[in-house]
Amino acid sequence: MMIVMKQDATEEEIQAVIERVEGAGARAHRINGEELTVIGALGDREHVQKLELEGSPGVEKLLPIQKPYKLASSQIRHGEPSVLEIGGRKIGGDNFALIAGPCTVESREQTLGTAATVAAAGVTLFRGGAYKPRTSPYAFHGLGQEGLRLLAEAKRETGLPIVTELMDVRDLEPVLEVADVIQIGARNMQNYTLLTELGRAGRPVLLKRGLSATLEELLNASEYILKEGNEAVMLCERGIRTFETAYRFTLDLTAVPVLKELTHLPIIVDPSHAAGRRDLVQPLSLAAAAVGADGIIVEVHPNPDEAICDGPQQLVAAEFAAYAEKVAQAAAVAGKTISTLAAEATAA
Repeated sequence: MMIVMKQDATEEEIQAVIERVEGAGARAHRINGEELTVIGALGDREHVQKLELEGSPGVEKLLPIQKPYKLASSQIRHGEPSVLEIGGRKIGGDNFALIAGPCTVESREQTLGTAATVAAAGVTLFRGGAYKPRTSPYAFHGLGQEGLRLLAEAKRETGLPIVTELMDVRDLEPVLEVADVIQIGARNMQNYTLLTELGRAGRPVLLKRGLSATLEELLNASEYILKEGNEAVMLCERGIRTFETAYRFTLDLTAVPVLKELTHLPIIVDPSHAAGRRDLVQPLSLAAAAVGADGIIVEVHPNPDEAICDGPQQLVAAEFAAYAEKVAQAAAVAGKTISTLAAEATAA
């Protein structure tokens, strides 16, 4: 149930409604919009309805949330998109996030060199994998805590916030020490125990769509994080499995405008994993920006031919600045500007 407060509702009236909702055994989730305050009542709808809140001081109306995902639904924010702020950079709304870095942290030289290159090109966040999920148990699975140390050093040198993947709740504490955004990969989209812990941790999350997941399943997965009080969630379309074999995955760009209708959460696109081929990353990136995505996450390496994993899909670092300029132009078509700390400072 969604309780919409009046524009002139006082703080005392809002708190009184929250107390009544929680007294009925439901969870009250407060959302402060630009004009209105909305209280999501999560629990038994009949118990909330019996409170007869309509007509109470400060209450405008009660609206049922029909979707199985309550907090992720665009309805709970009256269609207003969420804008996240991470390390002084904004993501969502008119702000476009360009997230870039190596697939895997391999060495100090590779990591710091790539970080310096993408920082100079004006990216929003720096990505790098310290822990890597691989299909084969014998493949390279990342440097672990040494990789996290190198990511921390890259952050100190460039000032860029860090995005890195978490695969196991046992690694949560060391990852929290470094990560500004925790990435949950496609294979863990429905790892509900892990998602719940991330909700309690309170750190921004980039949640990737599963290889064969529907959009409703993705949104329900995000609900596990949101219901624990963590509102900083981004959804990521990274390609799904279809019958096509000419490329690695099918990048579902239709998901972007559809998700924009269904949810208020920012939508990020990963063209690197979808394509599996470097030559396809740029056109897919431009298409993602033009169709209205809130950002893209791409892989960059100084020498992709020598990369430990996923070399064929990683962009060449020396060519990244030209790529970033084209992405910025495509984002502008959709009315978005790449979000950097410098840009935010200038706007202020």
